[in-house]
Amino acid sequence: MRKTDLSGVSCPIARSLSDIGDWWSLLIVRDALSGMTRFSEFQRSLGCAKNILSARLAKLVERDVLTLAPASDGSAYSEYRLTDKGKALRVPLVALRQWGEEHLFDADEERLSLVDKRDGLPVARLELHAQDGRALGSDDVETRTSAP
Repeated sequence: MRKTDLSGVSCPIARSLSDIGDWWSLLIVRDALSGMTRFSEFQRSLGCAKNILSARLAKLVERDVLTLAPASDGSAYSEYRLTDKGKALRVPLVALRQWGEEHLFDADEERLSLVDKRDGLPVARLELHAQDGRALGSDDVETRTSAP
């Protein structure tokens, strides 16, 4: 089954999902944000078939989320490195993580936690804010068409 191409629609969420929205791609970016760079590291972490991983990595390179570069240790291997576009996915992935923590785990269930490297404390919940700094709830926002 072929996916519908949403790259030309006016909704930024649909375009984002069209570009990098399948779960393997998001998990690859998650792992890259954690410092993984080599095919074998991604394969070991994800456990997906090599052909699927290869296709997703190629798409992420094509979409300028990752770049393929010679290994930093001088070996014959190549490394996948996040571009600025890829690094910018940290915030949406943290938002998805926090949503999952809140809605998909029992209170006493063990989970991975995102913490500040400096002090080991959990990262604060992400919030939407108005231009004037007010916190915004889901009923405080709406979608409108806007010109560039």
